[in-house]
Amino acid sequence: MVAQVGRETGAVVAALVCGAGLLTAGCSAGGASADGLPGTGSPAAERVVRGSADALLRAGGARVTSTMETVSGGTRVAIRGSGEYDFRRGTGRLRLTLPDAAGEGHGPRPPVTEILVPGALYMKNRGAGVPADKWVRIDATGLADGNLVTGGATDPLAAAELLRGAREVTYRGEARVDGVAVRHYSGTADLAAAAGAASARTRPVLTAAEKGFTTRRVPFDVYLDGAGRLRRVSQHYRFANGSRRGAAVTSTTELDHFGRRPEVALPPREAIYTGRIAATGA
Repeated sequence: MVAQVGRETGAVVAALVCGAGLLTAGCSAGGASADGLPGTGSPAAERVVRGSADALLRAGGARVTSTMETVSGGTRVAIRGSGEYDFRRGTGRLRLTLPDAAGEGHGPRPPVTEILVPGALYMKNRGAGVPADKWVRIDATGLADGNLVTGGATDPLAAAELLRGAREVTYRGEARVDGVAVRHYSGTADLAAAAGAASARTRPVLTAAEKGFTTRRVPFDVYLDGAGRLRRVSQHYRFANGSRRGAAVTSTTELDHFGRRPEVALPPREAIYTGRIAATGA
């Protein structure tokens, strides 16, 4: 079964993905989807994965590394990011490196700075006609994907709390992530169940995603350390993208240096851009 995001989001859902030249067949924002993974798992494995968000809340904060990789028409491109996140406040700051503009040979785009807060995303150096010294504010609860893919990096708390809806979880065995011993699980996350079990900070964006997708399953691979904390989580999506094959999108979040709780300041009101934003980047 294939899930599709409602058409009402228009170009907003593809704000960074399309703007960076990732969705090449018309950059249609309609048709985002999640593919299911086969297999069944145990209730015990489901409980372990669902509890990983609580382990992050106990940890307080962490350093974040993210990759959002898109494969479309034989082309593979990625947006990479790094920064810090405070799970107790639901706030963070990331710096994203965008790929060359649709392979046009102009070199890497200037990095984009993102500030993540409950229910909203602030972006600086957004492009698309926005002055370089201005920020753009996006209401994540108004996006059909709840900002699971829109910003080019999934909010780490949303990525973790999506796992509260884990289903069909299978334990894959032991592995290592950056030298740390971890346990690998795979399965699917039910958006409606995740939204119902999420914290007050994350529930509105997961509810938006649950309403925006016509089916609710999001496949994942997750790696947990001995304390039950996420070391790596990959969540897999598919966009129709105006073609038969569409585009596969994998959002991967890696966490380490637990305990760090960064102070994240919002941009001043005068620094927020209120003018017209183009549908795609320059």
